[in-house]
Amino acid sequence: MTYKASGAHAASKLSMDIGEGEFVFLVGPSGSGKTTIIKLLTGEVRADSGELEVNGFDLIRMRRRKLPALRRTLGVIFQDFRLIDNKTVYENVAFAMHVIGASRREIRTRVPYVLKLVGLDGRERRLPQQLSGGEQQRVAVARALVNAPRLIIADEPTGNLDPARSLELMLLLQKINALGTTVLVVTHEKELVNAFSKRVITLEEGSVVSDGTGGYYGNET
Repeated sequence: MTYKASGAHAASKLSMDIGEGEFVFLVGPSGSGKTTIIKLLTGEVRADSGELEVNGFDLIRMRRRKLPALRRTLGVIFQDFRLIDNKTVYENVAFAMHVIGASRREIRTRVPYVLKLVGLDGRERRLPQQLSGGEQQRVAVARALVNAPRLIIADEPTGNLDPARSLELMLLLQKINALGTTVLVVTHEKELVNAFSKRVITLEEGSVVSDGTGGYYGNET
């Protein structure tokens, strides 16, 4: 595709297929196309040509009014957490359900379940600033998970965490994947990727240069 504002080309000659229930690392140096792929998958930008299907939605031909329906099938975890400072842990997670019109009954049932799943039961009434960095990231995971998405996209999710918390988060994502959710982790952290025996797709200059379970040996910059 081409960014209209700058004329820059990104993610050209790109082909990959992620199956239902897979756990995949997407890696590559800065400028390799990782961010562009996230934007394509979430419908933030549209590809110029080719084929792109996410959770049954044809993103090449789909009308923009269908984007909310697509995004209800996705959960996105950001590096900077993006929590609402004046809302409690419970309220931050519940807000994601309010947005899609969930009933109060559904929220009362689902939010406590997800908070327990990510190890935050007992912290429901705390504000983000009362939590550690690892706990804040778990709130972000819970928020991404609460609407039962088919696919979770984690964008550099461990960038603000120390090695121990990073490993903890990856084990949590592995647990979520074991429950049936497809997980795509976009990262440049070589050591973390190589600690898990998962599929690794490596990008360079917008193209896939390797795809397998052999680990990540590329440049981290």
